[in-house]
Amino acid sequence: MNQALPAVDVLAQMFAEQGGNEYLGEPVTQAEHMLQAAACARAAGAPDALIAAALLHDVGHFTGPISGAELMAGTDNRHSHAGADWLAGLGFPEAVTEPVRLHVAAKRYLCAVEPGYFDRLSEASVYTLSVQGGPMSPQEAARFAEGRYAEDAVTLRRWDEAAKEPDALVPDFAHYRPLLEALAAGG
Repeated sequence: MNQALPAVDVLAQMFAEQGGNEYLGEPVTQAEHMLQAAACARAAGAPDALIAAALLHDVGHFTGPISGAELMAGTDNRHSHAGADWLAGLGFPEAVTEPVRLHVAAKRYLCAVEPGYFDRLSEASVYTLSVQGGPMSPQEAARFAEGRYAEDAVTLRRWDEAAKEPDALVPDFAHYRPLLEALAAGG
């Protein structure tokens, strides 16, 4: 991956090259999953930064030091943090990076505070939850809920869980290019 390319070109390259990879035991590719999450955000009328966060929430599987395959083998790859840090380095604002950083914590939070949420998780998501620390304790959940980006992260998490439909018809990466370019340029 060429870091000398503009930020959105780097992302487009990742979606084209690594996006076709299997998505952690789900019936979609990694790119299909992220594009579906972004389509959910757009359909909900989310602000541009949250649409971008939905689109980019799993880039840490591409950029982190530990792969998604290793996550499925039992090692937490902290893809949420790796992705958020990497996106910040590309110039994306906190309104994009922090929901990305918190989307795994949001799953742990929802499993702790929302009756029935755990039962709606896919088999793969239940497994990764166990690797990522399991449901939060009451104290962890209270701290999480007080965070500045907690609500956005929870909203993103719901789109994340919904974005696993085989053969869903959603806009491609190019559709989001102007939005991403504006955000990466500080717009």
